Amino acid sequence: MPTILVLEDDPELNRTISSVLERDGYRIFSAYSCKEAKEIAENDTLDMAVLDINLPDGDGFWFCRWLKDRNQVPVLFLSARDLEEDMLKGYDLGAEDYLTKPFSIKILQKKIALILSREPKNSNIYDDGFLRIDFELGKIQKGKEECPVTPTEYRILKKLIQNKGRLLTYSLLLDSLWEEGVQLMDKHALAVNINRLRKKIETEEHSYIFNVYGMGYIWK
Repeated sequence: MPTILVLEDDPELNRTISSVLERDGYRIFSAYSCKEAKEIAENDTLDMAVLDINLPDGDGFWFCRWLKDRNQVPVLFLSARDLEEDMLKGYDLGAEDYLTKPFSIKILQKKIALILSREPKNSNIYDDGFLRIDFELGKIQKGKEECPVTPTEYRILKKLIQNKGRLLTYSLLLDSLWEEGVQLMDKHALAVNINRLRKKIETEEHSYIFNVYGMGYIWK
């Protein structure tokens, strides 16, 4: 039975969504604030999260970043914020989908079913046959050798891999690192750390981090 977190501060809407999903056979945790949602995520294993964005003690974007850093839980944003920039930010943060209010409950049900039917990914291990990263143990291996990195380099590496194939803009990467206590002041400091990281994990035959000039970085 998949477990879904519903983070929505409107009590009536939260109850409606939770009730419908429970009838579909899901185990539901309802939260009305980021604080409540964090407590649930810290104490229970989630298979998915449905997140509002405008919340009384923060926003769903911040909670999505926190949740994705903890575990690669699939996220569907459900929000009245229908601007293109909000939707793109949601996808940049790794959300699987973004549904705007007002919405069809049947469409929501279908989207959730499709997301949960996808092949689950092992988010704790990255292994392409040359570079292996165990995120539970914080160990990096290049070829047959251990590859020591600094805490800042490790945070950058984790962010890039979590968003594999997606462009992380300079500002988005700096902001998300800043929230975790990594205080890189500007994109020059970021570039210095990424260049050091590339020298440690890359070879002529194995390139991972690409700089999209004037925009940001992407892990390919």
